[in-house]
Amino acid sequence: MLRKLWKDDVGAILAAELVFIGSILVVGMVVGLTSVQSAVTGELVDFAQAVGALNQSYQTSGFKTTKLDGSVKAMTKGSVFRDFIDDCDNQTCAPINVCDPVPEPPKP
Repeated sequence: MLRKLWKDDVGAILAAELVFIGSILVVGMVVGLTSVQSAVTGELVDFAQAVGALNQSYQTSGFKTTKLDGSVKAMTKGSVFRDFIDDCDNQTCAPINVCDPVPEPPKP
């Protein structure tokens, strides 16, 4: 009975069927990975714009200690940094996702 089952060709899959199924799977994977790439790129652009919009300025105040007679005993100066708008902060240099609408230029 095992020899009979071994030689049975009724349910055999032909090579042409395997090529057809493989082609369908490859086309489906390409389409799926393309949509994943577009979604990941869009999220990375959103993340880059969010990081670029962070307020990067900081300020530390100094301190001064004085003696009882009013003279300065110790002093530390403060520090200030202000993030001014650069050329690419207005998002004209930022990459644009192909799925996003093209932004209109500002009206004068």
